[in-house]
Amino acid sequence: MAAAWRIRPALAVEAEVLATVHALCFADPDVAGSAWSAQAIADLMGLPGVAALIAQDEQEPLGMALIRTVVDEAEILTIGVTPQARGRGLGAALTRACVDAAATAGAAALYLEVAETNAPARRLYAATGFEPVGRRANYYHLGGQPVAALLLRRAVVADAER
Repeated sequence: MAAAWRIRPALAVEAEVLATVHALCFADPDVAGSAWSAQAIADLMGLPGVAALIAQDEQEPLGMALIRTVVDEAEILTIGVTPQARGRGLGAALTRACVDAAATAGAAALYLEVAETNAPARRLYAATGFEPVGRRANYYHLGGQPVAALLLRRAVVADAER
């Protein structure tokens, strides 16, 4: 069965939509950081090497990601799937789309940070090829408590090498 959603590049004029999706994705302060404003997202989208992705079905946006590539390294700055869209494979598809965007931008490696306590995200990233390469103590403050961030990395393989 084909997915009922699609992932596409987001346009700069969609910063408000991306901010709304980000707020839905990161609404629980005990498991996620704070939501980013439309202005913060627009500012990031205006930087060199930044790509934005939006996942949507026919009615509404369901997820988003921002990726930044500098020279041969890329980082997923933020990625999320709205609560009602979770559990349908969209997170994995969006993560793979980030890998593809990094490859297109010429990156050899893709990095991200995830809260040590975010077990579902950690499982997703492990399943999509990310491996831990570092830990940042007290990086997040979730639910009023300091939480370490795990720094994850995966190699990016260009289409010609797959």
